[in-house]
Amino acid sequence: MNLQMLIDKIKRSPEYSKVGMILCHNGVVRGTSRDGRKVSGLKIEVDHTKLIRIIDENKKRPGITEILVEIEENKELSVGDDVMFIVVAGDIRDNVIPALEDTLNRIKTTVTKKTEYYI
Repeated sequence: MNLQMLIDKIKRSPEYSKVGMILCHNGVVRGTSRDGRKVSGLKIEVDHTKLIRIIDENKKRPGITEILVEIEENKELSVGDDVMFIVVAGDIRDNVIPALEDTLNRIKTTVTKKTEYYI
């Protein structure tokens, strides 16, 4: 996974002249679960069909030129490791921020299945 490569891909796009903002999300493995238990790591499974659908739907939003997603899947990850990159490019923040937020929330609730390992 390489966040800079995703950004560079957007910058090489013929649509790049329409871009006024590139917004990135970098999810990492936390040392504690949401309920406070200590975590040693996790593993992520991805439903690629749902992921493609969410990306395609959000790319149709006004002002959005590109959405790229990388998820580190089917691998045991440790605390501090990168889990997911989302890069959204678009015209103005009023369009880009909600597109990233919706993409992230839908991926977390419908695309990925997380298995946490506890200490």
